[in-house]
Amino acid sequence: MRKKLIGIGLLVLAMFGLVVGGAAAYRGSPGPNPEAEQSYQNGYTDYYAPLSEEEANGLLYMVEEEKLARDIYLTLYNETGLQVFEMIAQSEERHMEAVLGLIEKYNLTAPQTLDQVGVFQNPELQALYDQLIETGSQSDVEALKVGALIEETDIKDLQEWTAKTDNEDIRFVYARLMAGSENHLRAFVRNLEAQGVSYTAQVLPQEQVSEILSGENGHNGHGKMMHGMKGEGHRMMGMNKGNRKGMEMHGKGMEHRRGECEEHEGYYRGR
Repeated sequence: MRKKLIGIGLLVLAMFGLVVGGAAAYRGSPGPNPEAEQSYQNGYTDYYAPLSEEEANGLLYMVEEEKLARDIYLTLYNETGLQVFEMIAQSEERHMEAVLGLIEKYNLTAPQTLDQVGVFQNPELQALYDQLIETGSQSDVEALKVGALIEETDIKDLQEWTAKTDNEDIRFVYARLMAGSENHLRAFVRNLEAQGVSYTAQVLPQEQVSEILSGENGHNGHGKMMHGMKGEGHRMMGMNKGNRKGMEMHGKGMEHRRGECEEHEGYYRGR
């Protein structure tokens, strides 16, 4: 009986250690066990491989780049009332969650400004945010062009970071983020066309943008990938949500709505 009680006590202590380690990782302090089982639900739950410096830098950059998109879309929604910004901001929040899951999994120090709209740890992203808000505030058309620019930039950066990693879980998440950005780009361009504006590529080659807009590119044939994420992908985008309740979006909150916003293309058609 005494051995049984000791065993139970050790189990409780072990569980407590995992909880404390996870909390410490979110606060920016490395947890004690980088290989501890965690529920990322991203297709590679048990996958773990040491990160190179470039892979770590990529995750830390991408979580702030997704935050930049979210913050700008929230701000432009408040200024324009265009629903496309509200819907895509919710998707960007889920993209942030996906990258944060990997940051926590590998016990990296997450940026300390993720819960502050419009504030960035990376000075380049801070300057870009300020510039794009100024540009997008000029008119509805300029706001939509800013949205398209952000998505093109996101695709370009994801392509570059993907080429610098061989970790399967990171590539898995990046592929889904890229598919989402392609859908978002199509949404912004449809809204521009509804206002009589023809869109020209701003960052990517025009040929690549034309393929994305026609749906022929689809990120290596997976342009509609987000449609199939109701199972494991939706869980991936919502991972560890309880740890980040402090992310308030201009007082409105970012409650999950039914399905990914890419599945609700009706909201994107010129509304």
